[in-house]
Amino acid sequence: MNQPATSILIVDDEPQSLAAMRQILGDHYRLLFAHNGHEALTAIERCHPALILLDIRMPDLDGYSVCRRLMRDPETESIPVIFVTGMSDVGNEEEGFAAGAVDYIVKPLSPSIVRARVKTHLSLVKSSLLKQSYCDALSMLGVAGHYNDTDTGMHIWRMANYTKALAAACGWTSEDCERLEQAAPMHDMGKIGIPSEILRKPAKLDAAEWAIMQSHTRIGYEILSQSQAPVFRLAAEIALRHHERWDGSGYPDGLAGTAIPESARIVALADVFDALTMHRPYKDAWPVEQALEALSAGSGSHFEPRLVERFERILPQILEIKAGWDAQEDQDEPVGVPTSLGICP
Repeated sequence: MNQPATSILIVDDEPQSLAAMRQILGDHYRLLFAHNGHEALTAIERCHPALILLDIRMPDLDGYSVCRRLMRDPETESIPVIFVTGMSDVGNEEEGFAAGAVDYIVKPLSPSIVRARVKTHLSLVKSSLLKQSYCDALSMLGVAGHYNDTDTGMHIWRMANYTKALAAACGWTSEDCERLEQAAPMHDMGKIGIPSEILRKPAKLDAAEWAIMQSHTRIGYEILSQSQAPVFRLAAEIALRHHERWDGSGYPDGLAGTAIPESARIVALADVFDALTMHRPYKDAWPVEQALEALSAGSGSHFEPRLVERFERILPQILEIKAGWDAQEDQDEPVGVPTSLGICP
């Protein structure tokens, strides 16, 4: 029989307890064993198990101390710890949870309870890893859309923060605001299909080149609409419609007014504001006052007037967001998907 891949570390100074765990879990998981706290820390560093079943009362280093050390280390803080303890220690549950444990199993061991608790917490681990992968995918897709462009990496995350703030000001629910913030960085996904000589051309595009540039909206939609996940469906909608204009003069289909999805109307305004107020190789950053004048001038033509008014109303919040990103850029910190995005752990 093949040995299961999921590893669990069992820490106990009583041989009979280790033997019981082997009998209960040995057919389902790859088991690692340690007889005391120091052995446990060595095994964790070497093997990085998916789950730890940890005795509390041990002679050299008790379970609370081991758990606290794990929670202080970024490399091990995400490993769930279940305390396995006798009835006499049940009253210390509060101390155990404060140390970082996720659950308790009480001796004498019930095989069905042990297996159920282990299965539940391993499922949570898998869910967390899936969530992180999902977050990483959003980050990579957002960056991919700007890989050959002249935008800085911070642009997509900063404008996503503006987008969330404006959506909230328009009455969107917290959940919908977070989803919009997650989807917004992918608005230019289609630029991955545009030749770099067009994206980076220092002069004005000719008619043929402009037609190719405009196709990035449909390319982005075609890529993102492959998924039925709500965040990608929203991102596909935004990718297709974020260059439509309130007066119908935009592209790709010349939609006007409320025929343009509100998600795309919000992203368009946030995107333009950030583009105006950021430095690019071909232009200096505009002062905020000048950018606001441009938004006001575009009210009723490029932008929905209601959105311009709401954006101006929340300007203190917008400036606070901008200041935070400016400070990070000044420190030359690496840019990845920000932890403020709702799906990110």
